[in-house]
Amino acid sequence: MDISVVIPLLNEKDSLEELCDSISEVMVSYDLSYEIILIDDGSIDKSWSVIEKLSENSKKIKGIKFKRNYGKSQALHAGFLSCQGDVVFTMDADLQDDPKEIPEMYDMIVNDNFDIISGWKKKRFDSILFKNIPSKIFNFAARITSGIKLNDFNCGLKAYKNEVIKNVNVYGEMHRYIPVLAKNEGYKKIGEKIVKHRSRKYGKTKFGPSRFLHGFLDLLTIWFISSFGKRPMHLFGTLGLIMLLTGFLFAAYLGYDKIFLNPKGSLITERPEFYISLVTMIIGSQFFSMGFIGELILKSVNKKPQYIVQKKTNL
Repeated sequence: MDISVVIPLLNEKDSLEELCDSISEVMVSYDLSYEIILIDDGSIDKSWSVIEKLSENSKKIKGIKFKRNYGKSQALHAGFLSCQGDVVFTMDADLQDDPKEIPEMYDMIVNDNFDIISGWKKKRFDSILFKNIPSKIFNFAARITSGIKLNDFNCGLKAYKNEVIKNVNVYGEMHRYIPVLAKNEGYKKIGEKIVKHRSRKYGKTKFGPSRFLHGFLDLLTIWFISSFGKRPMHLFGTLGLIMLLTGFLFAAYLGYDKIFLNPKGSLITERPEFYISLVTMIIGSQFFSMGFIGELILKSVNKKPQYIVQKKTNL
């Protein structure tokens, strides 16, 4: 199979039929074999009923229904597990991504041997104050932190080699950082293509202040995991060693001062510097303990998916 299109959705019943029709039209016109995987992330409208109807009419349209809302990353994870295409596309269900971009992005993966092609919505039709400006700030921080020269980490339209999404673990709210996660796994040929952005036709945007804040927190998490995720002792052990040595040397100086420089002075236990050095050594020991615990957690971490699939169709 040439292409899998993975589409997570939440309360998008009005757009699904039009979206699937437009994707199918593009695939047929370019003679590409394909499948469309729709993941209902706990919708409370009739989205699943629409998916069931679409899947009855076409075996190429497949559906996964979550028990409740688990988030976009979990929806993508479920879709990635089921997809079979050589090239895997992700896109949003709100019709703001244009399926006509798919053939050119597919060609860049297959013929130019890119691992990932990320869409760049250079001209957006969103709120300038509440979405465009925060997105620019966020993308700037992501470029600096990750070292990946992408202009639009938030763009839902992306293309991946199948092996990339099979070897990258998408969790938490990390869906916007899949290129960073892929780079950490050795997939470094990441490109970008300017894509058309269309204004929302149905429903309401899911973007808000909380998602903006969570994005920055996730960015810090990605940086930390990229640097120390595989060996937490490298961070906590280093901090612990520095503090232990600092506290020990400070205490040693106090002892030297009492024995040789000022033997008739105050007792060491009566000097506040002694307690500062003691607390420093205790904190250093705690950092060491955190490093050991982190290493143990890595050895015993549970890889079980953090979602429950309620129903499937055509899978």
